[in-house]
Amino acid sequence: MVVTSSIPRCVEYYYAINKALADRHSPYKPIIAFSGEHKYQGQDPAVTSASLNGFPDAKIPSVFKTDPYRILIVADMFQTGFDEPLLHTMYVDKILYDIKAVQTLSRLNRCHPQKHDTFVLDFANKPEIIQDAFSTYYRTTLLSGETDPNKLYDLTSTMEEYQVFSSEQVERLVSLYLDGAFRDRLDPILDACTALYNSLEVDDQIRFKSAAKSFVRTYGFLGVILPYGNADWEKLSIFLNLLIPKIPSPRGGDLSQGILETIDLESYRNEAREAVAIKLDDSDTEVAPVPAGKVGHIVQPEMDLLSVILTDFNDMFGNINWNDADNVRRQILEIPAMVSRDEKYQNAMRNSDEQSARLESERALQQVIVSIMADNMELFKQFQDNPSFKKWLSDMVFNLTYNSEGKPYEIYSDRNTPK
Repeated sequence: MVVTSSIPRCVEYYYAINKALADRHSPYKPIIAFSGEHKYQGQDPAVTSASLNGFPDAKIPSVFKTDPYRILIVADMFQTGFDEPLLHTMYVDKILYDIKAVQTLSRLNRCHPQKHDTFVLDFANKPEIIQDAFSTYYRTTLLSGETDPNKLYDLTSTMEEYQVFSSEQVERLVSLYLDGAFRDRLDPILDACTALYNSLEVDDQIRFKSAAKSFVRTYGFLGVILPYGNADWEKLSIFLNLLIPKIPSPRGGDLSQGILETIDLESYRNEAREAVAIKLDDSDTEVAPVPAGKVGHIVQPEMDLLSVILTDFNDMFGNINWNDADNVRRQILEIPAMVSRDEKYQNAMRNSDEQSARLESERALQQVIVSIMADNMELFKQFQDNPSFKKWLSDMVFNLTYNSEGKPYEIYSDRNTPK
């Protein structure tokens, strides 16, 4: 199973894996699973997982057991609750935390006579984060408090502030949906709500979508244990489950399209950094109740002094025998400002999500490194040949420049560097 971070990435993986299998004349094929529709590279018509696979999503569990299928590529779908004992290997390209990490990685836990081990190759998560997630549920798990159903009223009030939908639209859509109406009758209602959502400020979009997702998650939990029913909550849950996939994430837009095609991946070397055996403490634990009523916000990053960053650099890469250490230090100090002046990266910081902005940052950094090659060949060589150094430099540049509202980074001294 390949666990991806978004539907666009899921579709990209599907085409890339298909091509790789064809290039090596493999008899096997992948299956893709995601909800809704996606315009791959802006093309019409939009694709669905059913249209790419050639069979309905409901048949994925049964078809996956048959030849020639060996690989399942997912974006949320089948990431949890998929009980397939034959799953052996998981490639993770998505940040996982808490119960979602446990549910996702536990897809491999099912026993099968022909399966003697499992393997996880994780590109996105630190071992200690995964260990903490599993430790919470390793032995007896106690609930520290109760989930207050009245918090659902707070979430409803938060959503009503922005007037993205009306009670009449909820009633109309749910009635059509339960009567088995086709999408061409449902979509006009959802599209009208999406247009109102798109007209909101970014902070308001975040609050609305966060409240909507919290409502669906909390009601999904409470709906199976409450001794009484609430018809309005049930209808709103159905409505939001249909609306949420339609409304884009704040700062949406994938400006990374076309970047991967310009990179010569053959020139990069994959390196196994670390094989980790995670051991869990043999003790009971306590978890908090479902966090009903929590609304998201933009997280402001914490910044470090450049001198501290360079000290960390020296601690990590002090064994590199630099021929001109002072020149290397000077140029590393200048690189964040050079990257931040890249117009595409500035545009991504202003208008795109963090993942897309990170791709633009790495593209701009690659160009900067090439541009200073004449001045400092050894810095260029370490960047190209030393994966640890490349990752450190890439993380440092992005952490310093991201969320600067697309403005060039012009800070060099400790006196006025953000802390």
